[in-house]
Amino acid sequence: MDKHLPPKEENTNTENKLPAIIAQEILRVVSSIEYGSVEVVVHDSKVVQIEYREKIRLNDHGIVRRKLSHS
Repeated sequence: MDKHLPPKEENTNTENKLPAIIAQEILRVVSSIEYGSVEVVVHDSKVVQIEYREKIRLNDHGIVRRKLSHS
């Protein structure tokens, strides 16, 4: 278990549920990058920002990179 994460607790408070549109955006970004990272910034138990970094992989033939789709 990651020492930085609090223990899981049963949360019955519906105010802290992640809105579907935010969950969908996070999943869209994660599935759209081939190499990189996604950071979700939270303030007062609310997602306020989603950042991503995409790594550009190089091979002998040039750049291998998939573009982030904005659909």
